Amino acid sequence: MQTSNTGQQLALQLGDNCLILAQRISEWCGHGPILEQDIALTNIALDLLGQTRMYYAYHLKDDPAGRSEDDIAYFRDVHQFKNVQIVEYPNKDWAYTIARQFFFDTWHYLYCGELKKSSDPQIVAIAEKAFKEITYHQRFSSEWMLRLGDGTTVSHQKIQEAIEDLWTFTGELVTPNAVDLAAAQEGIAPDFEQLRPRFEQKIKDVLTTATLSIPTNTWMQKGGKDGRHTEHLGFILAEMQHIQRAYPGNIW
Repeated sequence: MQTSNTGQQLALQLGDNCLILAQRISEWCGHGPILEQDIALTNIALDLLGQTRMYYAYHLKDDPAGRSEDDIAYFRDVHQFKNVQIVEYPNKDWAYTIARQFFFDTWHYLYCGELKKSSDPQIVAIAEKAFKEITYHQRFSSEWMLRLGDGTTVSHQKIQEAIEDLWTFTGELVTPNAVDLAAAQEGIAPDFEQLRPRFEQKIKDVLTTATLSIPTNTWMQKGGKDGRHTEHLGFILAEMQHIQRAYPGNIW
């Protein structure tokens, strides 16, 4: 059931971004390259999960079906999720995880900074609470891009490969769908036409400093925000949802 409130529709998209990325990052728990980074990624995943709950709570405000946050996290199917496709991409290795995080964090930092000026008071409240966390996330992933890009020959090669493979997913971050356009028109969220140059410049600045090449491919994937996803999301949901679907309503 879809709410008619644009802010609540936007909250679902943003909450789905955070939930799926949190689930993906949490796969590193106990498997990080060193203990400090293992804990750092786990904390980032928890931050994103907290942001998910705030967005979902707003999306479900006055929900006529009386749904809970768990209902929309655990009982929707692939096509009902509205996240961007890049957050679905597998970890593969540390370089892919960092590159994926860097692209998302750069967008998230710029976007959330603009959400603090939103005409929707609830969106403002969420953005102001989340912004400090997002600022840390952006600094963390940017610093790692510099360490890998300007590090050893092997680290440079691995992060460059990850950038090349993930590049086609970056366009969707700054390409609006109908909800984004409506949110911009109502002053709830920023105009992507104004956000895109800042995003592209920030990406360019970090990659250049890290001695990394900027891909020249201009074709971009899209559709995640409208329910069209990669094959990876189904596997994420199967793992994330199977306990609740097997034992619906159980509480531990």
